[in-house]
Amino acid sequence: MRRALTIVIAAALLAPPGLAQAGEPAQALRWGECPADVAEPGLQCTTIDVALDHRRQDGQQIQLTVSRLASKNPEKRRGVLLTNPGGPGGSGLDFPGGLVDLGLPQSILDSYDIIGFDPRGVGRSTPVTCDLTPEQQNRGNIPPYARDAADVLTQAQNAKAVAEQCAESKTANLLPYMSTAATARDMDRIREALHEDKLSFLGYSYGTHLGAVYATLFPDRSDRIVLDSNLVPSGLDRVASRLFGPGMEKRFPDFAEFAAARPEYDLGTTPEEVTAKYFDLAARLDKAPVQGFDGTLFRLATFASLYRDSRMPELAAIWHALDTNQPPPPAAAAKAPQNLENAVASHLYVLCNDSRWPRSVGSYLHDVSVDRKRYPMFGAAGANIRPCAFWRSEPAEPPVRVGDRGPSNVLLAQNTRDPATPLAGAGHMRRAFGDRARMVTADQGGHGVYLIGANKCANDTVTAFLTTGERPRDDRTCVAEPA
Repeated sequence: MRRALTIVIAAALLAPPGLAQAGEPAQALRWGECPADVAEPGLQCTTIDVALDHRRQDGQQIQLTVSRLASKNPEKRRGVLLTNPGGPGGSGLDFPGGLVDLGLPQSILDSYDIIGFDPRGVGRSTPVTCDLTPEQQNRGNIPPYARDAADVLTQAQNAKAVAEQCAESKTANLLPYMSTAATARDMDRIREALHEDKLSFLGYSYGTHLGAVYATLFPDRSDRIVLDSNLVPSGLDRVASRLFGPGMEKRFPDFAEFAAARPEYDLGTTPEEVTAKYFDLAARLDKAPVQGFDGTLFRLATFASLYRDSRMPELAAIWHALDTNQPPPPAAAAKAPQNLENAVASHLYVLCNDSRWPRSVGSYLHDVSVDRKRYPMFGAAGANIRPCAFWRSEPAEPPVRVGDRGPSNVLLAQNTRDPATPLAGAGHMRRAFGDRARMVTADQGGHGVYLIGANKCANDTVTAFLTTGERPRDDRTCVAEPA
């Protein structure tokens, strides 16, 4: 897949006072060729101007870059399907093409213009920066596994430095206006510019929070909303981050069974032996890295590889090389962002504005200690401190509380063993929507259900909803299917 699906005000039927309502004249769009690195057959691109501060529509404007894969069947076309691959900080401009590569059914391509976009702050949509060094960029968006209190304190120093750089960067004036709420309002401006009364939406991972916020702010303008691999209703906050620990524990047995059944990797003949090998390798690499592969990178690589069943052979080969003190084989990495610095910076701008993070380093020391014991595989990473603990900016608009007011037009799709957005978090999202939503749960592992997993029942349920509006009367569980 092209993009890694790399996770308060009361809901109201109308936008909160002080924020611009719909009705401003729609822009005349000029569609043309997309940038060379996102070019796909039939994909067109354009730009849309939106207000930096949605409370002041006549104020400073920023630019969004939008893509379109237009329906070629006017008799069956019913509207537009906005998409988001996850993040925050993920570019979505080429995502329509990525969905086609995954096998997006022709019935959906006929029914909708598939719309992608780079959210505000990202890629070609008025990008932001934190002036991150290459080392800071390479640390990524998941905190490192903390083996002890000293590791937490080291990460606190690194996180504080990053937060200060963001606050002093050349785009620091944009900080208050980078949030999920602002991006959801941008989506409605895209809808207006496309001359559509409503929009449908397909969002993965962080995109589930974005879609949930849009459906809450604009219930009467949302058509068919699909949220795949769900975060908790408050988004990728402290609660969601700490779910990485139990998510890894729930998912790892799938890999342990895979490796135990394949003696060529020599990682153990039973799942229990493979599990013991994980802890043995992590401890050995903590003390003596192999070709720069230390225990922190080993844990992170294992966690990330569990997003897809297809990555298990590669992961097992890496384990085998490290276990025999050999250079690990080069990983077939997902397509890297064109600008990694911007991807990490824009991730932080939104993440830290979307919720309040604990300010006390002591609270992280406590949580890491607790989660390391409860979820020893990865809990001490998910609970570790982020730059948000030292964030200086306050969002221009408070976070939106996802609620149940509006039409019953939301379908959640979820795997039972998702390492990044576990089923427990999806349950919170389901309850927040109440009768507005139904959930289809696939008995399979990995991050991403629709078109990514192999469960036909789940895939068919989503396709039927998007093409016909048919949604399960009650929540649906799709049993595991033979490999």
